[in-house]
Formats: sequence, C-alpha cells, structure tokens
Amino acid sequence: AEGPDRLPADKNTQEVLCGKLRVLEADLTKITTLIEFSAHLVSISSEERTIFITFKTFEEIWKFTTYNKMGFLRHSLESLLLDQEFWLNTLDHEDSGIEVSIKEENLNIMYKGFLMQEGSFFGSCTVNQMFDSSTSGSDLYLEKGDIALFEPPFLGSGWTVLSLADGSRGTKPRPALEPVIPFHEKWHIMHRMNGKKSFLSFNHLKKVICTISAVGICEAVKAYDGNGPDELSFEAGDHIIILGLLVNCFEWFMGKLERTGDTGLIKTSLVKATDSLCESNEIFLKEEDRKIFNVEQEKIKKETIAFLKKTCQSDVDTVYKLDTADHIELYIDLKSKITPLLREMKEPNRDETALDSSELQTDSESTETESPQEIPHFTVCSEKGGTSPDGHHSLLSFLGSCDYRPEFQLLYCAYPEFLLLHFEGHSDEEELVAYLGAARETARKKRMSWAQSRICFLLGQLCAGRSKFSQARVYYEEALSVPRDHFSDMPLLSALYSNLALIYLTQKNMEKYFALSERFAALLMAVCDCLSGSEEPEVLKFALKKAILSRNKPAEARLCLLLAKLHLKLGEDMSAVPFIERLLILADEMPGVCDTIRSHGFLLLARLYNDHHLTHLAESSARHACLQVGSHQVLSVLLLEGQIDIPTQVASCLTRAAALACAGMEPSLAHAHALCLSWLYQKHGMPNRAVHYMCSLLEHTSASRLSQQDTSAALIWLAWLLICGLQHRAALDVLDAVLSTLPEHCTTQLEGVVYNMRAIALRHAGNIKQAAESFRAAAEVCEEFEDRHNWATALANFGFLCLQVKAKRLAEEHLTQAVELFSEVEDEGHELSFVAVLLELGKLFVSQGFCEKGKICYEWALLIAILCDNSESQLQATRRLCHLYGEVCPDEAQCIIYNEHQLNLLRQTGDITLEGEILEKISQLYLSLGTEKANRTALDYTKRSLGIFIDLGKKRKEAHGWLQAGKIYHILKQSELVELYVQVAQDIALSTGDTAFILELLEASGDVFFNSTQDREKAVCFYRDRALPIAVKSGNVRSQLRLCNKLTELLLQLGQYGEALEYAQTALDISITLADRLNERVAFHRLATLYHCLSQFEMAEHHYLKALSLCPSPLQFDEEALYYVRVYQTLGDIIFYDLKDPYDAAGYYHLALAAAMDLGNKKSQLELCTRLATIYHNFLRDRELSLHFYQRARAFAVDLNIRRINLAPDQSFRTTAPYKITASQATR
Repeated sequence: AEGPDRLPADKNTQEVLCGKLRVLEADLTKITTLIEFSAHLVSISSEERTIFITFKTFEEIWKFTTYNKMGFLRHSLESLLLDQEFWLNTLDHEDSGIEVSIKEENLNIMYKGFLMQEGSFFGSCTVNQMFDSSTSGSDLYLEKGDIALFEPPFLGSGWTVLSLADGSRGTKPRPALEPVIPFHEKWHIMHRMNGKKSFLSFNHLKKVICTISAVGICEAVKAYDGNGPDELSFEAGDHIIILGLLVNCFEWFMGKLERTGDTGLIKTSLVKATDSLCESNEIFLKEEDRKIFNVEQEKIKKETIAFLKKTCQSDVDTVYKLDTADHIELYIDLKSKITPLLREMKEPNRDETALDSSELQTDSESTETESPQEIPHFTVCSEKGGTSPDGHHSLLSFLGSCDYRPEFQLLYCAYPEFLLLHFEGHSDEEELVAYLGAARETARKKRMSWAQSRICFLLGQLCAGRSKFSQARVYYEEALSVPRDHFSDMPLLSALYSNLALIYLTQKNMEKYFALSERFAALLMAVCDCLSGSEEPEVLKFALKKAILSRNKPAEARLCLLLAKLHLKLGEDMSAVPFIERLLILADEMPGVCDTIRSHGFLLLARLYNDHHLTHLAESSARHACLQVGSHQVLSVLLLEGQIDIPTQVASCLTRAAALACAGMEPSLAHAHALCLSWLYQKHGMPNRAVHYMCSLLEHTSASRLSQQDTSAALIWLAWLLICGLQHRAALDVLDAVLSTLPEHCTTQLEGVVYNMRAIALRHAGNIKQAAESFRAAAEVCEEFEDRHNWATALANFGFLCLQVKAKRLAEEHLTQAVELFSEVEDEGHELSFVAVLLELGKLFVSQGFCEKGKICYEWALLIAILCDNSESQLQATRRLCHLYGEVCPDEAQCIIYNEHQLNLLRQTGDITLEGEILEKISQLYLSLGTEKANRTALDYTKRSLGIFIDLGKKRKEAHGWLQAGKIYHILKQSELVELYVQVAQDIALSTGDTAFILELLEASGDVFFNSTQDREKAVCFYRDRALPIAVKSGNVRSQLRLCNKLTELLLQLGQYGEALEYAQTALDISITLADRLNERVAFHRLATLYHCLSQFEMAEHHYLKALSLCPSPLQFDEEALYYVRVYQTLGDIIFYDLKDPYDAAGYYHLALAAAMDLGNKKSQLELCTRLATIYHNFLRDRELSLHFYQRARAFAVDLNIRRINLAPDQSFRTTAPYKITASQATR
C-alpha cells in the first residue's frame, strides 16, 4: 500500500505519518491490523511510503481485494497511523484521511500465479478471438467478455480453452485473457458429475428482448399451453404484465396475463418488448423491505444512550472536581442562553414521563397486532386402519386454502418443528406417515387439491429427512402438479422448487436440476420475501452463477441479497458475509442505488464482524454505515463490548446524525450526542469546542424536555468545560444560575458540587476570599453528609488555594488532612485525585527541604497509581521521583531504577519520542558511574535510543546519538570504532543543511578527544580544519572564540607553541571586540604562557601583568587569591631564574606571599619564604630579612612536617621545563 502523491497536503502531517512508518519499519510486530485483512507483512519502506505485503492462498487475495474495494484498508491504516486528535480537528473536512493505492499489476500477477497453480481457472476474453479446434469440429470463437475455462500450457503446448456454453475446446499459444474476479472464481461456474462436465446453456439468450433486466408489459410472440399449474397459458399477441423483474439470462419469468389476470411462469424466449417495457437496475422489488435485516431500534437506542451517559458524565453532579486548571481568564455571556432552561427547571411537577408512556403504549399496541393466529393441533389415530375421528376434516380445512396464510410459514420453513408441535397421539414417524397418507387420499377423493399438495409437501419432507430421496421426489412432484388453478401460494412454490431441485442434484439428474433451478430463479426475481428458510443455498447459487456468466450485475446483486438473507435465516452468519460484501461492491458500481441500502448493509457487516472479533473491519464498516443510518445504531457497533474508551472516530458519525435530524431529534438522543462530543473534545484538550456543542444542546428546543437531573448535570458539565477553557466568569454565571434553582431550606449534595466548582472558578478569576468561603461551604456540605471522598477533594482544593497565596503552612495542613481522608475512603473512583494530592503535597515538602517526606508522598502516589493501573498517574509520580533523585537528592542508583520504570511505562503508552529521550538519560546516568560495566550498559542504552531516533527521522537526535556512542567507545578504548561513529554523526549533521547544527556537532566531535586523556591530538582537525572555517564563514563570533581557546589549550599541551600563539592572539582580539573581560583575561594568560614556553620572557611578563590587571577588585573568592599567588610566583621564577634579576624577583615573591597569606595557604607560604630567604641570603646580602624569612619557612616546615630547608640556589632550574614535560607526555 503506497500513496506518495496522495498523502495530506500539509507537510507537517506528512512528516508525522512518515515518522510513524519509520517506527513501524523498525518493529513490524506492532502492525496487527493487516492480519484481519488476510495479508502477510513483508517489510515497510518509510522513505518510499510503501508497505510490502504478500499472500499465501487464493482466499487471502480474495478477501484483501474485497476489503480494499470497500474502503476498509484505508480506514484501518488511518486508525494505525493517525492520532485520535486528527479526527476531531478534521470534522469540517469530509475527505480527510489517508489515500491508499495498490500496485494492481503486481497484485494481478500474484493472483494469476495462484490460479495457475490450481491447473485451470476461469478467465474473461479481453478481445474477440478464434481458437484452433482440438477436435474435428470447427474453430472455437469467443467474444470479448465471454467467460471460459483456461488451462495453462504444459510441456510446450499452447493454452487450452473450454467453452462454458457448449463444452467445445480450442487451443491458442497466447490468448488475450484476464482472470475473473476472486468472488466469481470462488463460486465455481461448472458442475461436475461422474467425471463429466455439465454446462449452462445460453441458446435462449438469442431473443428479441435485449435489456439486462426489464419491468413493464411485454407481448407474446406465439401461443403457449402451460404444462403445469405453475406455467401460464396464453395466445399470440397477448399482453403480459411482468411481475417483479424479467431477467434476460434466465429461461423463465413471472407474469400476469392482462386479459384474464392469471399468473404463472412464462418462457423469456416467447415474448417481445412493447413500448411500455423499460430497463431496470433495481435490486429490490417495489413492495419489498429495502433492509437486509431489521433490528430492535428502541432497545439499541436506550442501551447506547445509557452507555454514553455512564462513560461521559457518570459523576459530574455527585463528585467534586479537583482543581488543576491554569490561571488565565476569558469571558463569554451565557446568561441569555440558559435563562429559559432555568425557568423550566423551577417549574414544579415537571412532566418527565409523557414520552416514555406514549412509547410503551405504542409498543404494546404493535405487539398485540403482530401476535400470530393460533395453529390447531391434530390428533393422529393409532387404531387399525388409521381412520381419523373427524375424517381428517380439521387438517384438510387448515391446509385447504388456495392462498398463502401466515400460519403456513412454520409448515414451510420449520421441519420437523411443525410436525412435532402440531401433531400428537403417534408413537413414531411411521404412524405419522400413515396418518398423512390417509389424509392425502381423503383430500384426493374430495378433490381438495391445495390440501393434497401441502400434505404431499409434508410427506416429502418426512421422506427426505429419512434420506428416502426417490420417495420424496415423487411426493414433491405430485405436490407441484396437483393444483388445478394457478399457484397463488408463492412460499409453497418456492419451497417445492428448492427441495425438489436439491433432490435432483443429489440424484445427479442434472437436466431436471437445471430446468427446475431456472424456474426457481424466475420466482426469486418476481416474488417479495419468497424465501421460507427451508431452501438449500446451493440451488440459489445456480442462479447466481448464471447471472455472473451473463454479466448481469442487477441480477447478481439481487441473488447476493437473497443468499445473504437465506444464510442469516439459517443462522449461518459468516456464510452470509461474502454475499453482503459483494452486494455492497455492486451497489457502489450500479447507478441509482440509494445510500440507505449501502448504510444498512455496512451496519449489518459491522455487527457480523464484531460478533467474530474482527474489530478493525467492524470499525471500518460502521464508519461507512454512518452516512445515513441512525447514529445510535452505528455507535452500538463502534462502542464495542468491553471497550472502556470512546474512539474519536465516532465524532463524525455524531455530527452527521445531528445534522440529519436536528429538528426532530428526541431530547435524550440529542443530549447523548452533545455529551459525547463535548466529552471527546475536553478529553483531548479542546475545551472551547466542547463548550460549543454543549451550548448548542442548551439552545435546542428539545433541551426544555430533558429531565431536571439531566438538565442540572448538563449545566454543571458546561460550567466545568468553561473552567477548563479558561472562561471563569462565564462558568460563575452558569453555576450561580444553577444554585438559584436549588431549594433554599434543604441542603443537597448537588449544592456542595456547585460550591466546590464555584470556588475553583472564583480562584482562577482572582477572587481569593470568596473562593475560600465557597470551598469552606463545600466542605461543610460533605461533613454533613459524611461524604469523605468529596470532603477530601474540597480540603485539597483549599490547600491549592493556600499555595497560590504562599501560605505554605496552611496548605500543608489542609493537604495532609485531605490525604488522611483519602486514605480512609474504601470505595473506588477516587484514586486519581488521591495521586494528584499526594504529588502536590510531596512537591511542597521537597520545596521546604523535607526530602524524606517528599519521597514518601511520591512513592505512596506511585503505589496507588500502580494499584489502579493508571499509566498516566504512574508516569507523573515516576517523573517526580526521577527529579528528586536526579537533582534534589542525587542518587544515581535510585535515579536509574525509576527511569527504568518510566521507560517501561512509556512503552505501554506507545510514546516513542519520550522513550528515546529517557533512554538517553539512562545512558548518561550509567556513564556517570565510571565503571567499565556501567559504560557498556550506557552504550547499549545509547544504541537503543539511536535506533528510535533513526526510526522517527529526528536527524539532530540521531547525530548526537552516533556521537555519544563514539564517545563511549573512546572511553572503552575501542578506537577502531570511534572514528566510524563520529564520521557517521558528521554525515547525518551535514545532511540537515543547518550550518549552526553542523558547527555544533563538529565542535562536539572534537570535544570527544579534547576532554579525554588519549588521542587528544585528533581534536585538532575537528577544531581547526572543520569547525573553525564554518564559524568564520557563518560569522559566529562566539563559536570562533570558543574554538580558538580550545585550539590554544590543545596546541599548548602538544608543544606546538608557534601555532598556538596565533589562535591565542585571535581569541584575545575577539574578546576585546566582545568586551568579554573574563575571556580577555584568559587570552592574556594563555599568551603569557606561550611566550614563556617560547622563552620570550619579557613578553610573558607583560601579558601576565595584563591578565592580573583584569582581575576583579576587591577579591571575592579564594580561587582569585590563589590565582594571584600562582601568577606572581611564576613571574618571580621567570625574573629570578631566567632573567637573573633577584631584586625584581623578590618584589613578585613578596606580592605572591601577600596573596598566600590572605588565602592562608601554608604550603605556598613555605615555598615563597624559602625563595625570599635564598635571594636575601645569597644575592641581596640582607641577613636580617634572610633570617626573618628563614625562620618563617622553618615554622611552616614544622607545621607541614618537612625536615629540611635548602637555601642554596638551584642553578640548573628552568621555568619552561614543566611545559616541555607536559608536551612530551601529550605527544606520547
């Protein structure tokens, strides 16, 4: 299934769909939809937006092509790929969804391959063509569209064709053919008997009437004398009124002679068209019920309304709402809209039962009229001779009517129930047969032909039931020939034709079987509801096969309808399904077929699919059915048994039904519509649209006929929707109006519900004082009724109010009381509110520094969420625990545990994006542990997250995933894989075309090596050769500064001082331009270090002093004082050891000593006092100062447990030696 050119025009929607295809591409097990469509999934190509499927049997292709033609495949893929919100956002666009196209050429090749494996198949000629005769006769000629049996070539021979008209054969190397559709191939067109083939004759098709199906009046071309009571006799030129339909592919049709009014069968070849004859494509006859089935409308309606109320508004007027809305306010005026409704609510003794009583009265009346008449019971005499006490008078009187009576229906369709229920006094069937035989003889003697005919039918049923087919045939033939007048009991004639034809088929008398089946087909085309239920489907299939061969679509459609009805009467539901599917396809192809037929057909299919647990097919059928049929019928299928949630696909059905019957819709149904629509919109975050539908209900004239309870519940639900939609003042108007209708001197629980919701609205409207009063009033109502659940909710809402005004201690008190009350509630339904309150209380404890209490609240909330099996609440509690252990009280092990639990929950909800992010986070946590095992686990999580980001097509996340994996491989010292992963990350970044992101990733790639202790030189090419040129070209000055600093540091450690000097100078220039004093100081320090390494000591001294001049004054942190110590000590060493100036060196050492004394660093003071003592003793010859610094050094040495101090100058010491050692180590 593919649709590259027909996907929705919106690019964002297309990208979302492609992302979901990528997810499915990675895990094909998530596609269970195609199983119902009899297809086997091979693979998915998200780039080509294609799903590859295959089939293993002919039946699978047949079902798949049927479902695709009916539009089920499209609906199924929409349910799989589109979010629930999509259907709510596209209600105004009728054709919104996914277009699916099939590669018909590939499907046909596969279909033909299956047929050729069978050895032969039925095909249709695509052109007129001749076939060489395989016998001594003339060549075989087939016209375009003719159906024949084709056998593939064998061992170099040509194709063999077998004509279905006369059985002649022919051959041809490459015939122009195409296989018939799978439905036609399924119902084998040929019958086989004793190894020989019998064919359907088409000679009668060469006649005057050329229309496919006709109605009106035709003219007899010659006289005909009927051979039995079922045939009509007429003269040439007589006008014959067609009863039902005249179908040109059948030998007979039912007609009425205009001059006498007699009815019977007439050969199609004996009549010609008149001016009043016209073509008809009707599937149903004029007086026929145009529904395939009938349902209990009122029962379904009541069940659906009850389900919607229970699901969408089960507790709105009894349970307090927990305050979780935002603090923004809008306003709409609803007073004028609800005032008339409130006036109705105040009326006493409001009549709520008038409609129900009238409905009950109507139902009882209809039941009385439809009750069948009593069928008499007949006593079978078991005495010798078998003579009936009344001479069989009662039986003959009952069966002697020439016309059909409703009491006969049981006789025709319910063998052996009729005989068991209405015949008594016999011990076995032999006595019953003897009794009926005597009655038959009596009827014959009294010339009661209709009674004799029906008794023969009963005897035939008895014989057939005991497999005495020859004897049954005799009785059936007698029943058919006995009546002297024309048949007016059409159900009897139908039962006789069907049972007798089945016996002919059983006895392999194909000639008589075909002849009688032709008559049966004519009867089916003429008589409404002639099927009694005793017919054999195989007999009807003969007529279906003939209609197929004749390419007569109306006849094929009618026969599919009749076969479906017959199978449903027989209780063979799934056997009826293929015929209903074919009927709906034909109805779509035929002009003039009304939508009601299709809607009822799809509704029936939906029920049958649902009964056999084919949920996707049932849903698709119901969506088709909602075009015309009542919404309650469709909802009864869409709201599948045991389904907890309501799918958003019902929204289109509800809006369409409301549009069709807005004026005349009964109040309860209109209420259910608005309720369900508003509930769906509110659940999916669209409260304003939910308000629209509830307002439409209140404005409707039928709203005044709702019960007072339903009206109050509707208004309170509207107020809650307004609060969720941030229209707090409008919600207050509604709630105040409802409050005004409540009794003044009697407190009710509804009053507490209104007070609680009113307080929530007041809180968000900014009226804190009145909100507190309303919360207190709501709590008092609960206390009066001892309603702990609502009392806890009211206290929790008051605690939230206290948090808003920063009264934390009061908030803690009320939230704690709410938790205590919730913990005492034993009923179900309060768990989600309990979890929300625990999480808020835990957050309050954590903010006050009581982490242990906060942890207890979070863990308690998680346990309750697990107990009630609510994934969303579990996620909320787990996220709080992850934040607690990740940032507030760091604990890597606990953080990993709860993130793992969060990961499992996300898998259940199917949120792939968040799953990838959590995998990333867990990887970082394991990486922070620093062990090899933890690093390898981090690598595994990184690869899993990488796979998800690849499936979702998130290039940035994917690039970072590749880079993170490369970084972990670098830590694990698997250097051969590091460059591979880093290179892939760069390629992904380059494919995005985003310069900023490319620059970011190249720098991050260099950081992998820069922040490591191995292969640091590899970072140079990323910084210098790749990232820096892009930063310069794009004008990203901050990135240039950062890269120059990193290059300076890296090249310094690698001993490449000259090149490092260039980047350090660039960093200095950029820092001065940006007026960034910190980076400017860093640049001066690095330049000083580089000049020092290059033995340019005067330049080093200059830049060190510049760096010191940029330090803040006064000093704020110990680190700043330590910096002074080290820089002044370095300056002293340069001057003393490299420039040999002890006097200036002593000055720098004095400044360093002052900073060390301020810092209190004894080790630095020891070194500096030793240096000063050495200078004053050996070079400046100042014994007093030398002794002073020596004594201080000795004191520090004693404190630091150092035994010896050497005052002799080290002539071999060089200040650049440490840099050279570091450079050599970095190179190695």
